[in-house]
Parts: sequence; structure tokens; C-alpha cells
Amino acid sequence: MKILVIGTGAREHALVRSLAADAQVSELHAAPGNPGIGADATLHDVDPLDGGAVAALATALGVDLVVVGPEAPLVAGVADAVRAVGIACFGPSREAAALEGSKAFAKDVMAAAAVPTAMAHVCTTHAQVADALDAFGAPYVVKEDGLAAGKGVVVTNDHAAALEHADACLAKVGGKVVVEEYLDGPEISLFCLTDGATVVPLAPAQDFKRALDGDAGPNTGGMGAYSPLPWAPADLVAEVVERVAQPTVDEMARRGIPFSGVLYVGLTLTSRGTRVVEFNARFGDPETQVVLARLATPLATVLDAVATGTLGTLPPLRWRDEAAVTVVVAAHGYPAAVRHGDPITGVEAAERVPGAQVLHAGTALVDGVLVASGGRVLSVVGRGPDVAAARAAAYAAIERIDLPGSHHRTDIAASITG
Repeated sequence: MKILVIGTGAREHALVRSLAADAQVSELHAAPGNPGIGADATLHDVDPLDGGAVAALATALGVDLVVVGPEAPLVAGVADAVRAVGIACFGPSREAAALEGSKAFAKDVMAAAAVPTAMAHVCTTHAQVADALDAFGAPYVVKEDGLAAGKGVVVTNDHAAALEHADACLAKVGGKVVVEEYLDGPEISLFCLTDGATVVPLAPAQDFKRALDGDAGPNTGGMGAYSPLPWAPADLVAEVVERVAQPTVDEMARRGIPFSGVLYVGLTLTSRGTRVVEFNARFGDPETQVVLARLATPLATVLDAVATGTLGTLPPLRWRDEAAVTVVVAAHGYPAAVRHGDPITGVEAAERVPGAQVLHAGTALVDGVLVASGGRVLSVVGRGPDVAAARAAAYAAIERIDLPGSHHRTDIAASITG
């Protein structure tokens, strides 16, 4: 099988690593990729948001499957362009990707499908936001309606800060925000694969969105993750498939907008039961890094079954009886003004740590030197017989990496390892 992966981040590097280890894969390409991905796949300099260019590349390469990693190309309709030239694509259509591209649309679908979620008001004016904030009270939850790279949500006790964020979102073209009730309890990410009819869940994970230890600091795209979750209810996955994922997939089909790809269900285990925080239309980053590290079933066959509508014919997925922890190494200044160009050393030494692997995100090669080129620079993954061992492997690997001015959280998965 010849496969083309679209994207540049650590999520895509994790997908490429898993596909490269699959005996079914004869050729692996990526566009535009990064230096780490380039070690496992042939890179192509193509704009990932240009559906026509991606489809032309896939046709020229003669690939059997295109896997779209990030949300922006999906919302831009790249999967539609690929399918239009007769090539199977893993990822939803532009219309179906609105489950992530518009929080207001996602709320409408959830309401129709009777999916348990937070109460919410969709607002397009300052006055509507003020009324909604007063109705729900603190903590205030304000979400930008469209894509915001994981940083469009503000949760705060500061009424003025909530209004300020809402006003900034409303000032954009077509500006719209969703104001929600605050949901208490731990958050969980569950990726559900679907071909538009069948739903197959992956293993749940938990990510850490705040920049600093102790869940302090601003929201980020994610600073680390771990899987499995020893504390999660035993019936959680079955409950989410039955009450959330399958009803949502069925509702999308009923609307004539079949959803194929991965439905990322962001959950909170509240005192009143499981509630959906958000939907995403792609694999999450950094949770993908730990979930795929634990998946024993060859990945290519699974993604191809999703893309070709044959997911229901596959045997149950197999999982390694071990844990995985990933820790993100971020550039100086992240998530605010990020400094680019700092040299990265020690990656090869880090990968020699037993159970560890280093996945590239914001990296580039400049005159043969590996440098930071983004906010989240590396995802360092550790595997082991339990979460504590996996965590130890990840942090031992990080000790061998040097990136001037970088920072990482030191408490990823610490609370469940004693």
C-alpha cells in the first residue's frame, strides 16, 4: 500500500512512525512533513491547505490512501479534492469537518442526537455574551466558534477577561462565540474511528492543556498526555460509543453529511455524569502520540478500512499491555511570542533511552543543523509496563535533549504514579 500523509506536526510524525512499521506499507510519503518525518517518508513541498495540489500530488505518486492529519486542511476541503480524483482519503469532508470547524454547528448536532453536553448560548454581539455570562456565572467559559489551534477557549473567574476574549473573537469576520456552563471534573480524550456507519473506539487518553506545572498558565495546544487511564470507569468507552459517538455519526448521516475519519470526543467526567466538552474532526495532539504507541494492530489496514467504508469487517483492535506518556518540549516564549532558530541537540541520544522515541513537531533543517521552527518543538514519548515506567522513560530522554530557552512540564501523569 502506498500512503501519503498530510501535515507537519508530531501527530503526523506519530502516524508516519506507525505506518512505517506496518508491513502492508510499501511506500510512504508526506507533505510537507518535517525533518523527523523525513527519516521515515519521502517529503514533498506542497501546501497542505491546497486541495488541488494535494490531489495532484497523490495522483502523480499513485498512492492508494491519503491520510489528512491536521484540522485546517479538512475544514478547507482537502479530503473532498482527493476523493474527487478517485483516491481513498482518511478524513471527513469539508461539510462534515464543521463538527470541529464550528462549535455552534457541533452543539446543534449534539442537541439533535441527544448527546450529553454543557448548556450553551451561541452569541454574535457583546450584549448577548454579557447576558450569557451572567446567566451561567463563574467560572466563565468562552469559546471561539471557528478553528483556533487549541487556543480559542478561555476559562476564567474574571468577568472582564471573559468579555475581552469574546470581543476579540466577535471582531473577526463572521465572528461568533459559544458561551457555556462550566463543567467540573477530569477531562478525557477518546478517538473514535468511523467510516460513516460503524464506530470503533481507540484507547482513551488524558492531555494537559495548560503551559505550566500544576495546570497553571495559559491554554496551549497541549503539553503532554498519557494512556491508559487506570482511574477511568471501566464502562466509559462503551458508554461514549453508545451515547455520544454512534448517535452523532448517525445524526450526520441522517443530515446527508456522512462523517468518515476520526471523531475526537473531548469529555469531562462531571459530578452529574459524562459530558461532551467538544468534538474535533481529527486525531488530537499530543494524545495521538501515546494512543498509537500502544496500538498493536497494524495501522494502515485500519485507516484504509475507515476510508473505504469497510471498518465493520475488521477484527477487534489489539492493544499492547503497556502504558505511554508523552511530554512536549516547547520553544522559548510558547504559547505567546515564540523564538525560532535555536539549535536542537541530543535527539539521537534521547532515542537510545529504552522505551523512548522523539517525534518532531516544530523543527527545521537550516544548513544541516536541526533548529526550532514552531511553538511545540518535540514530543518525547516513553513506553513501559505501567504509567510510572513510561513517564520515567520520557523524562530520562528529555534530559538528553538541549534546546536553549525551551520549557516543558515536569508533572505530566505525575498525579497517578504516586
